[in-house]
Amino acid sequence: MKKVGLIHTSATLVPVFQQLFSEKSVQAEVFNIVDDSLIKDVIQKGRLEDKTAQRVINYVTSAEEAGADLIMVTCSSIGRAVEQAAEKAGVPVLRVDQPMADHAVAAGTRIGVVATLPTTLEPTGDLVLRRAQKAGKDVELVSRLCEGAFEALMGGDAAKHDEMVKQALQELSEQVDVILLAQASMARVVSQMSESDRKVPILSSPGIAVDHVAGLCQTS
Repeated sequence: MKKVGLIHTSATLVPVFQQLFSEKSVQAEVFNIVDDSLIKDVIQKGRLEDKTAQRVINYVTSAEEAGADLIMVTCSSIGRAVEQAAEKAGVPVLRVDQPMADHAVAAGTRIGVVATLPTTLEPTGDLVLRRAQKAGKDVELVSRLCEGAFEALMGGDAAKHDEMVKQALQELSEQVDVILLAQASMARVVSQMSESDRKVPILSSPGIAVDHVAGLCQTS
């Protein structure tokens, strides 16, 4: 059985992925590394600084030393550091949003990206464009930042957060072929929307990423 190391920037994601691995019957032994100071630092600085990126790389090294056959980092905001770590690691290292980006590129040419943090919006959009280039496909990116939604969620006003995200999704669905949620925390909003509001596929990274990991565990 393969050993999968998950690196999180929020403890709330541990049960989310635990449930997904269970629901999808992934044949793997999973362990978690959590450090929420990583994302706090990115938000405070407004970007991923080299010192923080190095800490991400160190966690990937630690997961490999712990015996991981495959490592996935579940935060989109530190994606650049994950790619740097992947170049140095002796085992596969995956960004949580890469499989989602590949799905979006395959699904259409006008791709919408919704985020509640600018630090997540930029790296997700950049990833989509690079994956499209690798696939030899021209795509147009339409980005939406739900300003104030993240602060509302952190302040305990989940309803305000959800309403802002929902409005952005409804507006974007009129303009694009497929929508990506840059943060897993927005996924619950999709389940609250009626089918008539979901005019195009709305993709969230956790489930797609776990499906991808399941496939790697079977083939490797």
